[in-house]
Amino acid sequence: MAESNREFVSLESATASRAGAGGRPCQGLYHRPAGGEPTAAVIATHYNVDFSEHYLAPYLAERGYGFLGWNTRYRGNEAYFLLEHALIDIGAGVTWLRRRGVETVVLLGNSGGGSLMAAYQSQAVEPNIRPGYGLTVPDAALTLPPADLYVSLNAHPGRPEVLTAWLDPAVATETDPLSVVPELDMFAPEHGPPYPPEFVDRYRAAQRARNERISAWCLDELGRLEAAGVRDRTFELYRVWADLRFADLTLDPSDREPGCYLGDPKRANFGPSGIGRSNTLRTWLSMWSLDHSDCQAGPHLARITVPSLVVQSRADQGVFPSDGQALYDALAAEDKTLEADVPGDHYLLAPEGARDEVADLLAGWLGERAG
Repeated sequence: MAESNREFVSLESATASRAGAGGRPCQGLYHRPAGGEPTAAVIATHYNVDFSEHYLAPYLAERGYGFLGWNTRYRGNEAYFLLEHALIDIGAGVTWLRRRGVETVVLLGNSGGGSLMAAYQSQAVEPNIRPGYGLTVPDAALTLPPADLYVSLNAHPGRPEVLTAWLDPAVATETDPLSVVPELDMFAPEHGPPYPPEFVDRYRAAQRARNERISAWCLDELGRLEAAGVRDRTFELYRVWADLRFADLTLDPSDREPGCYLGDPKRANFGPSGIGRSNTLRTWLSMWSLDHSDCQAGPHLARITVPSLVVQSRADQGVFPSDGQALYDALAAEDKTLEADVPGDHYLLAPEGARDEVADLLAGWLGERAG
């Protein structure tokens, strides 16, 4: 791989200053071609995963593009996420790129970051997000600088959607990770796989119902706490690796292998790791709630009119063909492209050369629009 330069970038945000220990809330790495300042650059951000050393950064820098792997104040701090402040932090990164001389800013929405970057562009062109419970939208979130291009790469359709699709509806008691409703247990051999259509329909409805129950409890609990003069609290969420598609390859068929990102779904489901495992009440409503969250891509994509590209690899175990198609269909851009026949898993670790192939694809598409 050709040589590229990396530069540490650390910025304050309009709603978060430097911490007492010295750290600034927004941090990342700017990757650029050796010996030059690119006029087109990508910015990639996730809700909580560290994207500073994103796997595509050196590949795109090698092809002549800048790449800002950017982190908001919520890197590794998902339990306290609020969308309005995350968007302000992304805006700090976009502004930094503009001041650096970048003429074409490209939002890269990868994995969970797809809906986040869609929300950013949507808010920048038409402020629309709702504030966190009991809060107001800061002024800085009403004047975000828009980007010029949007790219979705193996992106989930939104935080509420992906969590609900993975939620185990067989949890009988939210405080007991071992409690099971037998008739909704995807791991009971008598149910499948393959899972019959009537079980799938009942299961999906129960997943939505679980999300809605948790949201209703959060609102009730916030009211109870407020009456006592308390602002918020944390709670744990159990069993979040139970998408039927992890076990049944006839549902949303693709080239994927059985399993989830952590391997065996049952083992992962009863283990301690996973999305949304720890939340404040306000964070649940801001990020995960089907009824209250603005972290759902569809409405935001309907406000995105800049040229857009959706890339979906064939062997992803957690983002499925229907997801890529839905994102493409939701985009309002007249110039939009769907590339759904790309080999590779979620992180393009396999097959060999998958990352180079996607980097070539992105560079070719960007070259026609950004030079």
